[in-house]
Amino acid sequence: MSDQEIKKIVKEKYGKAALKVTSAGGSSSCGSASSRGECDPITSNLYTDAETHDLPVEATAASLGCGNPTALAQLEPGETVLDLGSGGGIDVLLSARRVGPAGKAYGLDMTDEMLALARENQRKAGVDNVEFLKGEIEQIPLPAGSVDVIISNCVINLSADKDRVFAEALRVLKPGGRLAVSDVVVRGEVPAEIRRSVELWIGCVAGALEEGEYREKLAKAGFEDVELEPTRVYRVEDAREFLAGTGIDADAIAPQVDGKFMSAFVRARKPAD
Repeated sequence: MSDQEIKKIVKEKYGKAALKVTSAGGSSSCGSASSRGECDPITSNLYTDAETHDLPVEATAASLGCGNPTALAQLEPGETVLDLGSGGGIDVLLSARRVGPAGKAYGLDMTDEMLALARENQRKAGVDNVEFLKGEIEQIPLPAGSVDVIISNCVINLSADKDRVFAEALRVLKPGGRLAVSDVVVRGEVPAEIRRSVELWIGCVAGALEEGEYREKLAKAGFEDVELEPTRVYRVEDAREFLAGTGIDADAIAPQVDGKFMSAFVRARKPAD
């Protein structure tokens, strides 16, 4: 499957997820809308009530992430933040609060339906220091050296060209700028059946990098001070959940993936020179 084919499938799936939230006020999650839901082991229980209290319910319902990068990124007042793959906008709106009126939060997404939902969520939340941009994370529509912090929530693993993503992230960061993303990461070898499953590309699993490879790609792109902190390790029962509906024999393959998939918070820094 080509990079463009993968991108097309991801775009269609996330567009449908946005429409589901918009039309029915329902919830969505990272993965197949028919087989995943609020009990999803990757997307559930990521935000506190205090964080989501003043946000539109649709912003929370459309959250497709695997972590809470805004809580871990240590954002400072006045900073400019960019969210790669911003979806319904929850992390952009939370970031805008943290950087305050003197700062700014950009959200970048390639899906028209998600952008429309995010902009409506921005309007409902009454947040002014936010701008949503249409584009791809492999080609960020911002000038070099324009942002202080890049965040992302379970999106980079969906890209078929992660080297390009990291190179673009480095380009748009200011010297000394920070990358602070949540992503699904793999420890050790993964069965070929997982990698071949298109459905799991959309489900934040099959495109995940191995931990060492993630570190290597960031370093190759030019980042320094790379840190990877596990935030949630998935066990056999979780594997059965995210293999459901893919046509893979979950019982046969689950022992091979026990503890190998994890959500992680990945930090890195652009050199100051």
